Amino acid sequence: MFRKMATNPDEVGKSLKVVLENIQKAVALRPKSLPDVHPRLVAVTKTKPVSDIIAAYSHGQRHFGENYVQELCEKSNDTQLQESCAEIKWHFIGHLQRNKANKIAVLPNLYMVETVDSQKLAQTLNNVWEKHRRTGKLKVMVQVNTKGEENKSGLQAGDVEGLTRFVIDRCPCLEFAGLMTIGSYGYDPADGPNPDFLALVRQREELCQALGRSLDQVELSMGMSTDYMHSIELGSTNVRVGSTIFGARNYPQKPGSQSKGSSTEGNQSDSTSDAGASSAVATSENNSQSDSGAKNSQSSAGSNNQSESSNVSSNCDSLTGNSEVSQERTVNDIQNLSLRN
Repeated sequence: MFRKMATNPDEVGKSLKVVLENIQKAVALRPKSLPDVHPRLVAVTKTKPVSDIIAAYSHGQRHFGENYVQELCEKSNDTQLQESCAEIKWHFIGHLQRNKANKIAVLPNLYMVETVDSQKLAQTLNNVWEKHRRTGKLKVMVQVNTKGEENKSGLQAGDVEGLTRFVIDRCPCLEFAGLMTIGSYGYDPADGPNPDFLALVRQREELCQALGRSLDQVELSMGMSTDYMHSIELGSTNVRVGSTIFGARNYPQKPGSQSKGSSTEGNQSDSTSDAGASSAVATSENNSQSDSGAKNSQSSAGSNNQSESSNVSSNCDSLTGNSEVSQERTVNDIQNLSLRN
C-alpha cells in the first residue's frame, strides 16, 4: 500500500532542514502577545515508504503523522522501523471512525490523536487505552470545523467546550492537548490573516477563559505545506508537513482511471490536510489531508507498550491558571502583523 519509490535520504535531510529553518523565521515574526511555545513539526508520511521515515528520523525528526488507519498499523509495526526509530512518536491525523479506534489505541509509539470530534470516539479511545493498560495518557486534540460547513469533519464552535470538558472530566486515560483545524486550502495570506486560523485562535481564547487555563496550556494544530509559516505567525504550535519534505505523492492508479496529479495530497473523505511548507520549497498539498511532524527537542513524549517513550505530560486536571492574553489584543496583533507584511 505504501511501499513506493523511496526519496533520496540526502534530499529528505535538506528539505527537513529548510522547513525547520523557516519555522524559526516564522516564530520570530509572531506577536509577543502569543504564547512562547516552539512549534512542533509533524512530518506526514502518507503513502511514503518506511525508508523515508528512517531517513527523516536519522536527521533528528521524531514526530510523524499518518492519515489512514491501516497504513499507520503497518508502519508502526514494521520491524525495520521499530529497530531504527525506537523513539518515534506517531500522530494520527485522519478522520477516525469509532469502530477503528481500537486498532489505533494499541499501536506502538502512538503519541497523539489529533482528530477527536465526538464523545463516543473519546470514550472508546479511553476505554481501549485503559483495557490494554497503556503507560501514561494518550494525548488528543479536538478537531474544530472552523468553516462551519456541515459536510466537513470537526465540531461546530458551540460544541467544542462540551467535548473538551468530557475528555478532561470523563476520560482519565486521555490528556487534552489542544485544538486542531484543517483550514482553507490555497488561501492567499496577501488577502489578510487566514480566517480559519483566526477562528481557531479565538476558539482557544474562549475555551481557556471557560476552563480557567492559560493560552500556553492549549495547543493549536493548524497549517500545511503551503501555509505553515503563516499559521505559525498566527499562533500555531503544531504544523503538519508532508510533500515539502518527502516530495509529491503518487497514488495507486486504478485500472481505467486517470492518474491523480502529483500535487494532490488526498481527498475530502480523509477530513485532514497536509501541513506546513516554506515558500522556497513549497509543494501544493490538498486541504483534506493533514500532515504532522515534530521537533525532537519539543516533545514531552507519548507512551507505549512496545519500546515507547513514556515521558507523558501531567494530568490535565492539574493544569490551572487564567489566560493572560485577551482576544482583542491577540487579534489586533495578528492584524497588524498582516498589514506589516
